[in-house]
Amino acid sequence: MYTALGPGAIGIRDLSLLESILLARDVGFSGLVFDIREAARLADERGIDQVRDLFTSAGIRPASWSVPGGVPSGPVAPDDLDRLPRYLAIARGLDCTRATTFLPPGSNERPYDENFAWTVDRLRPFAAALADAGCWLGLEFCGPKTFRAAFRHEFLYTIAGVRELGRAIGTGNIGILLDAFHHYTAGGTIDELDQLSVEEIVVVHVNDAIAGVPRDEQLDRVRLLPLASGVLEIVPFMQKLHAIGYDGPVMPEPFSQELEDLAATDPAAAAATTARSMTALWQASGLEG
Repeated sequence: MYTALGPGAIGIRDLSLLESILLARDVGFSGLVFDIREAARLADERGIDQVRDLFTSAGIRPASWSVPGGVPSGPVAPDDLDRLPRYLAIARGLDCTRATTFLPPGSNERPYDENFAWTVDRLRPFAAALADAGCWLGLEFCGPKTFRAAFRHEFLYTIAGVRELGRAIGTGNIGILLDAFHHYTAGGTIDELDQLSVEEIVVVHVNDAIAGVPRDEQLDRVRLLPLASGVLEIVPFMQKLHAIGYDGPVMPEPFSQELEDLAATDPAAAAATTARSMTALWQASGLEG
């Protein structure tokens, strides 16, 4: 496993790819979650070798990227699929085969079974293209009951649900973006992770929950850095991932207002604060690096 910075997850906006890479390096991260569209634009201007050199010269790994247009919340825009082969060529050129998207935990239009079939059809073309390029698609389920309750019809929000969806899509490259907060708010347990193969875990997000707030009342975008409150069993979570053999990126996603306020005035300080929390997490979990 290795730490990966996702600038937007801590409120850092409008950095170029190079600036993001250098920030990750300077504060001690090993990888970067990056925008594939920006990488493609830069490759068009300079060539893929120069984009790859931005990462390698800084000692930063291209960790993962979100699939443009991949979130199954509406019809596929023709441009999204048309541009996907270009993005996949960039990803392969950077040797970054971990792609992700988000699963809304409900629908106002479609009951569960109808939404399940619709989501399979919606995601299959993306998943098939990724499979042909040797890439995995990690689906992020959303656990908080407060988020699910905003929809007329609840949808899947657990590891088991994502695995069932992956089998139905049938491309053989569907895995999970495993977010510790989502797993906690979905009622998941540490032992439940034993059912996952190492290949199924595409990306990991770590964080903590607000103390004194019942599990079912936690809000999706109100979280903390890992170890901040001790509500989440984040150390056993990390140790279990290590035991499984997961070797991919671990990105902090706190959605902390305090941290985002700091990022608005001092992005480097926000990134450094986040990096320190990851160092503490690694040490508490008995991990190397």
